[in-house]
This record gives sequence, structure tokens and C-alpha cells, in this order.
Amino acid sequence: MKTAIVWFKTDLRLSDNETLVKAISQSQQVIPVYCFDDSHFETTKYGFKKTGSFRAQFILESLIDLDKNLRELGSGLLIVKGKPEVEIPKIVQKYNATKVFAKREVAFEEKKTEKLVQDELFKLRCELETFSTSTLYHAEDLPFSIKDIPDVFSVFRKKTEQEATVKIALAKPTTINSPEIPKLNLPSLQELNLECIEIDSRAAIQFKGGETEAIKRLNHYFFETKSLSIYKETRNGMVGANYSSKFSAWLAIGSISPRYIYQEIRNYESENGANESTYWLIFELLWRDFFRFMFKKHQTKFFLYSGIKTENKNSKSLNEKLLSQWINGATLSDFINANMIELKKTGFMSNRGRQNVASYFCNELNMDWRFGASYFEEALIDYDVCSNWGNWAYLAGVGNDPRTHRFFNIEKQANDYDKNKAFRNLWLK
Repeated sequence: MKTAIVWFKTDLRLSDNETLVKAISQSQQVIPVYCFDDSHFETTKYGFKKTGSFRAQFILESLIDLDKNLRELGSGLLIVKGKPEVEIPKIVQKYNATKVFAKREVAFEEKKTEKLVQDELFKLRCELETFSTSTLYHAEDLPFSIKDIPDVFSVFRKKTEQEATVKIALAKPTTINSPEIPKLNLPSLQELNLECIEIDSRAAIQFKGGETEAIKRLNHYFFETKSLSIYKETRNGMVGANYSSKFSAWLAIGSISPRYIYQEIRNYESENGANESTYWLIFELLWRDFFRFMFKKHQTKFFLYSGIKTENKNSKSLNEKLLSQWINGATLSDFINANMIELKKTGFMSNRGRQNVASYFCNELNMDWRFGASYFEEALIDYDVCSNWGNWAYLAGVGNDPRTHRFFNIEKQANDYDKNKAFRNLWLK
């Protein structure tokens, strides 16, 4: 019997999942697997954990939901823990699988792991086939090769919008033929060396992992509240659930795909009319694509102090005291403090907040931007390697910003976006 493994990573969904669809079509039986990669729970050279408690909890919830949805189709989710290059081949041998289907990676560490797995599978005469499942546009549909993608977003966006098309989202499978999959066996947060922390009740949104919750959130934001129609006017807000879509955490873990969201935007427009706001959410999804394609193009450069530029005007130093004050919301700026406390207590921060705290870190505290990016990697519930490091490099002046030095006037920003101090009063009381 032709058996395939589907190695789930940051694509924890059944709808619009090419990896899963291809595995089902090319095999007689499918074994869905998720590996808790030990390296994802280590401490980085910057002194922060790669995965903090809020995101780990979100991942656990997402896996519970994925297992439930898989079992409804006759399958289930097998959980392993360790090094993927050790654990995935073990499953291949156990089930005598001839092929492993997985999401294609673009960032340095993830690609390295993918290669290690591929090398071990080769020894077992098992093939690893990968698919791009994270972007709105497929790389092969772009009007330029990866090496020729413009480094300026506006140039990339205009040409892509004019010349490329978004593929139709793939339908969810109706049945999956699998051998009996044991009952879901997840590690606890303690086993992952993390504490259980409740999201603060003041949070803009109480995130809960899983495709079911992602689709529920989309339906709420689009069709129940029609918030999408005013997204462009409200997206710089800082208080409340509906000033922005809040899709980021589900997108980061792959519980919902950009193409699925795009399709639903088009459905929404046909019912409620298109306007600048409905377009603007597509515009934001394009930013996500852009950073992912930039990682394909520039590879390790986004993790270097000088980024994709030849030099960096900021300091390469680190002041432990200033870093601690920034993390704990004890700086000289109440606006920065409110944002950093929100992040620490909820794992989330508004887009406006992120730009300000990153600018403050790089320009006013004048520290090595990679420490800030690494703290975000630990703290964010919606951490995405390309968006996080791409945005931090951008704010540090070593990324894709065509302007040589972007500097936020924090007081002006506070007055513009928190004029009545509602946000600061919420988090500083």
C-alpha cells in the first residue's frame, strides 16, 4: 500500500492546504504528523526563548483543533517530539512510507532543518516533496524571478498586482484514508519548559488557536460586524477587537491561508461592495508575501546586523538596563511603556505600537536591533519569522525601507494615535 506522511508545520489547516491535497491524491493512505522541534524551545544567542508561553499555548490549541478536524475525515494527528531529522524518518520506517509531503521553507534555520530531514529520508529511499502554502501569490506566478524581485515594496506591489493572479483556494478534503492514529498526545507547557500564563483580560482580543477559530474570527470581522468596510480608517487603532482584522496569529501558524482570506474578501465585496478598505487588507497580505519573497532572495542577510544593506548607522551595543526597562515598560515614554506592557501581558501589540517601540529601541535607545527582534520572537503570539525580522530590519534602516533613516517622533505619534490617552490609561493603571 502506497503510504505518505504529511508533515504539518506552520500550515495547521485542512482548507487550502496543497501539501495535504497532493498527499491524498498521490497515496493510498496518509499519516498526518506534527513534530515539536526541540530547537524551537531553546534560548537564542540573544538570551530569549525562541517560543514563549503565549505562542506555545496557541500552537497546542491549534493542534487540538487540527486533530479534531482530521478525525472527522477518518484520520488524526500523530505527535512526536525531538529533532525532525530523527523523528520524521522513524515514522517513515514504522509505516513504510515512500514519500513525505511538507510545507516549503524560506528562512535559514527552517531550510537547514528541511535539508537535514531530506538527507535522512534519502537514505531510506523516501522522497521529500515540498509545496509553497504561505503566500497569496505563488513564487512561480510572479512577474520576476526571485533574484530579480525589487527590494522596494511599492515597485513589487504594482507590477505584481498588474501582472500576476491569485490562484483559487483549494477545497478542504472530504475524506482521508489513514491507518488507526493513536489518541492525540500533546506535551504540556511544563514539558516544553514554559509556564502557563493567562492572557490579560484587558487584551484587545483573546486569541484561541485553530482553523475553526480562525474562520470564526473572519466571519465575525467580515460578515457579522462588516468591520472590513472601514478597515483602512480604523487599522491604526490601539484599543478593542475590531480596529484591525487580528488574523495575524492564525496566519503565522497557518490555521488560515492568505488565499482563503482573499477569496472571502472577494465574496464580501460582491455582497457589500468594494472600497479602499476591502482593498487595503489585500495590500497588507501583499506585505506578508513581500517579506517572505525577500527571505527567499536575501536568505541569511535579514539576521545580520547590517541586514540587506552594506552598513548600519545604529549602535551595535547592548545596555542590559535599558533593554530591561524597554521589555518591562519602564522607559521614559509612557506611550512606549503601555505598548510593551500590552505585549508582555497578552503576546500582542498593534501595528502602530510595533513600529513605535522598534523605532524607539533602534533610534532613541540606540541598541542592536536584533535583540529587539529576538525579544519579539519570544513574546509574540503571532510571530512569523519573515514578517518579524523583515519589519525590524526595515525600522532599523537596514531592510527594505527606501528612505535611509525612518525615525518616529514618539510624542507626536502618541498624540496622533492615542489623543485621549485611552490606550495608555488602559495599560498603565
